Amino acid sequence: MKTKVEMALIALMGFLVTLSLSGGPFAAAEAAKKGGTAVVAEGKTVTVNYTLKVDGKVLDSSKGKQPIQFTAGNHQMIVGFEKAVMGMKVGEKKSFKVSPEEGYGKKNPKARQNIPKSQLPPDIKPAPGMLLRAQDKDGRSRTVSIVEVKKDAVVIDFNHPLAGKTLNFDVEIVAIK
Repeated sequence: MKTKVEMALIALMGFLVTLSLSGGPFAAAEAAKKGGTAVVAEGKTVTVNYTLKVDGKVLDSSKGKQPIQFTAGNHQMIVGFEKAVMGMKVGEKKSFKVSPEEGYGKKNPKARQNIPKSQLPPDIKPAPGMLLRAQDKDGRSRTVSIVEVKKDAVVIDFNHPLAGKTLNFDVEIVAIK
């Protein structure tokens, strides 16, 4: 039968072996400082800073605002964005392009419709280029644009405003959980 001292020594030796195999007590902190070993992967919650440019103009950015957060693989972001950030680590920066096919789709010329002016909110004065929020048949909200104003109707383009556009992103991974 082993004594309490022998049992304590065996337990201590096991702890020390485990500690040395794991890289020591400060390994996790050091890994976090260097960007860690976590990578963007399906199911991970990812926080990113970003800038979106289209045709050389900045359309959106998190500069001066909160970074965006999403769960990779949950289709919260456009396909091309998710594909481009997969495998990135905390602190890593990357610039990439997203084609219309992996962004907001190609522009569909059949996605235009004449809408009577009487169906528009009474407080707006319709003008070409004006963006409106509309609900589709499934109740989802979407942005539409007025492309033409007629006497009693407006021509609405139901394509996403960025449909047919190549999107240019600059991103930095802030956190991965």
